[in-house]
Amino acid sequence: MLELFIGLLFFMVPAVVFGMIFGRTIEKRHLRRLDEHDSKYRGFLVTQVKSFPDAVPGNQPPTLICSEVVIASDYLKNFFASWRNFFGGEVRSYSRMTERAKREVVARLVTEAEALGYNAICNVRIETAEIGNRRQKGAQAMSSCIGYATAYHCSANKG
Repeated sequence: MLELFIGLLFFMVPAVVFGMIFGRTIEKRHLRRLDEHDSKYRGFLVTQVKSFPDAVPGNQPPTLICSEVVIASDYLKNFFASWRNFFGGEVRSYSRMTERAKREVVARLVTEAEALGYNAICNVRIETAEIGNRRQKGAQAMSSCIGYATAYHCSANKG
């Protein structure tokens, strides 16, 4: 019995620590990349209003752009989240996962609009959905975000 306990201790503790470090490293790397993207496109106008603020007529008419992102949680976060669900309270790892997906979809919208020659997007709408059945054994929690917006030319960002 003692050998089993020691074996589990020497296997499980390093595995959990490795999983925590690896998962957090990936999450921080993604957040850092999103921060770099936000810094690069700091002057790019992104609004949720339905009109075109500071719009200027250009060669290109305003156009619809779309983007989709799916971000999955890792096994360790799912394990800890199941305990949080059991005892109650907010599952912060899932909230952060959904927030990362929203930021990523907006970053992709901005990148697509800029690639098409636009310098602003308005009427940004983001739809989120949880995909994957977390209650099913072995299932991963995933957050899906679909974003769409209208890309146009803005005078405030010209130049």
